[in-house]
Amino acid sequence: MGNNLATPARPLQSQDPTNEDEPPPPLPPQQLPLSRLPQPPPQLPQENQPSTCEICIEPIISPTQLFKSPNNDKCGPHPFCKDCMIRYIQAKLDDNVSKIACPALNCSQFLDPQACRTLVGPQLFVKWCDSLCESAVMGFPRSFCPNRNCSALIVNECGGTVKKATCPCCKRLFCFQCKLPWHAGFRCEESGEFRDRNDRAFGVLVEQKNWMRCPQCQHFVELIEGCQIVKCRCLASFCYKCGRQVYQHWCTCDSTSMCCVWFLRIFTVLIGVFGVLFLFWNTESRKHNV
Repeated sequence: MGNNLATPARPLQSQDPTNEDEPPPPLPPQQLPLSRLPQPPPQLPQENQPSTCEICIEPIISPTQLFKSPNNDKCGPHPFCKDCMIRYIQAKLDDNVSKIACPALNCSQFLDPQACRTLVGPQLFVKWCDSLCESAVMGFPRSFCPNRNCSALIVNECGGTVKKATCPCCKRLFCFQCKLPWHAGFRCEESGEFRDRNDRAFGVLVEQKNWMRCPQCQHFVELIEGCQIVKCRCLASFCYKCGRQVYQHWCTCDSTSMCCVWFLRIFTVLIGVFGVLFLFWNTESRKHNV
């Protein structure tokens, strides 16, 4: 008899729980899900790759022609050429738009004039800054100094009606209402007329003496002493304090005179009431005596 070689039996898998931690055999690529498939590495954009301007739809070949926004963290690197951005800013300033928005779609950021200073040049930059300053004071009454050598901008930030103003730069007086040099003693509608030095000197005297004009004949009247209600030579009565024409011997601008007027009216009413009561009492007493 020959020796028969027996094939050794395959060992049975151990029931040891430690074998459960062994990783399963890898699956073939055909059976892997899409999420586990190996992804190709992301392709970074090349800096020298030409882009297309979103305004003129022309390729930007040279990197020096590309407009680089200073607010890349907020605005984003939008592809615009420098020539289109200069024309865009110029058109906005011509339309009196001071806060210029980024021309990219779905972008709410505004361009910074200081960051675009080297791009737009000194002349356009000064125009941009002037437009921003003018829009900042748009809600306040403003005037320019009528002095040709000054022409400073004066803003009324305190509110109220301003008549006589002083330029903070050249220190000259001017009228804030008609925007002309100060016309002492004359109204704004009279300031445009040609006047010699005697008229100007008389206007300064009227302002110093605080003379008042008659509201009817427009002549100046000087009050030395006496009541505030004066009568002009044209027989018109007016208040020397406010210049308003009156038809009684008091004015509503004077609180003391109005108190006297109301006291007199109340006193007159009381006298009338007491008089009626006295007549009624006298009549009743006579009836009882009869």
